Amino acid sequence: MKTILTGVRPTGNLHLGHYFGALTNWVKLQDEYNSYFEIADVQALTDNFNNPEKVCNNVREVAIDLLSVGINPNKATIFVQSMIPEIAELTVFYSNMVTVPRLFRNPTVKAEVAQKKELFGNDGESITYGFLGYPVSQAADITAFGGELVPVGEDQLPLIEQTREIVRKFNSIYGETLKEPEHLLSEAPRIKGLDGNEKMGKSLGNAIYLNDSEEVINKKVMGAVTDPNKIKKDDPANPDVCMVYYYHKLMSKNDLDTICNECKKGERGCVACKKELVKNMLEFLKDVREKRNYYESHPEEVDKILIEGTNRAKKKAEETMKLVRQNMQLNYFDK
Repeated sequence: MKTILTGVRPTGNLHLGHYFGALTNWVKLQDEYNSYFEIADVQALTDNFNNPEKVCNNVREVAIDLLSVGINPNKATIFVQSMIPEIAELTVFYSNMVTVPRLFRNPTVKAEVAQKKELFGNDGESITYGFLGYPVSQAADITAFGGELVPVGEDQLPLIEQTREIVRKFNSIYGETLKEPEHLLSEAPRIKGLDGNEKMGKSLGNAIYLNDSEEVINKKVMGAVTDPNKIKKDDPANPDVCMVYYYHKLMSKNDLDTICNECKKGERGCVACKKELVKNMLEFLKDVREKRNYYESHPEEVDKILIEGTNRAKKKAEETMKLVRQNMQLNYFDK
């Protein structure tokens, strides 16, 4: 089997955007590849360094989310990034191979830097060395475990190309040591938020989380954006501009024709439509919610999975670093 490496930052619970955009694909991939799923707490600290409690509190939560959607620890390796010091060591070595201007040219980094400048209203003085260099850390994540394929969306392609550049430069200097990864492009769409925003996000307040209770889901769905031109209950509406119908398409596929036609004819009120969506959403997420309840009640089992997964990942990273040090002539006393 080829090896894949991908991960998620523990800055909050995972939501439906993650579920449809990545997690369902990861569940399939674990049957086809030697899979490493990283809880990237070090990367999360690049813009949460002053709030370590946030990152710490979400490591187990993210692990529970991964397990609840079907990531199987007997098939895949779930591990915590900060507990693999070899990743940090590789990051230091790679940092000598990437110039600051090259990092700023990375389209993904460039977009995030621009966002920070807009947010903080300065010329980038809030940008830290760690934040700017996170693509270098990601290269270490991938190569420490011999990652050959990395599941990504199109917006992440520049980060994979950065990794490939680092690997080529390293191998050209020190000899064939590292595998040059390829991207495994996901065709999953980006899921819109309940407010109609093109992205469902933790910071946007428009997400349904995998750990949301029935009461919370009901409250969020009841506030979802619908056709603004539908004023009265029996007014005809356009389902294509309605976020409730958008989510019906994801979770109520057996009733779609009826929902669409009744909406267009003014035979379906928004409140009733939202209540039906809540019912279908809860049914759709039933297995996920049941698994999540189980793991929430058995935190010691979650910890055991993380410890065992991290130990397996560390052994693989140690093998990589043994070869790296040897080829860099840093194995002074092992000759």
